[in-house]
Amino acid sequence: MSELSIKDAEDFYEKAFPPWVKALDISFTHVEKNGVTLRIPASPALNRMDGIMCGQAIMALADTAMVFSVAAFVGEFINMTTINLQTSFLRPVVDSELFADARIIKPGRTIMYGEVNLHTGNTEKPVGHVIGNFMLL
Repeated sequence: MSELSIKDAEDFYEKAFPPWVKALDISFTHVEKNGVTLRIPASPALNRMDGIMCGQAIMALADTAMVFSVAAFVGEFINMTTINLQTSFLRPVVDSELFADARIIKPGRTIMYGEVNLHTGNTEKPVGHVIGNFMLL
């Protein structure tokens, strides 16, 4: 098992993710076994009315963050699938970048359980909380 780097994450993201996810313009600010942080910039292309970032973009960021959290935890990129994501939207994201801090809470041999805390740079004022299960294939 090796430690993944931000460069490893960027390379895998470019190689393995579909164009519509890449259109989110995700960047990696932190990648290590105990968690990852991904960021998407503010963009009118991700907004619905009144400059509010749409939930679909937020959930795609959270799901992607969990993929990288699992990979960082196990030390490599392996096939996996999302079993469940439960998202709680706590406040709107308005004309702001968005960060996703993801970590594995309970690892298993085939099922990983994790959480994602979403914020706009101030971790004291979360905009969303996501919990999810991922199956290792």
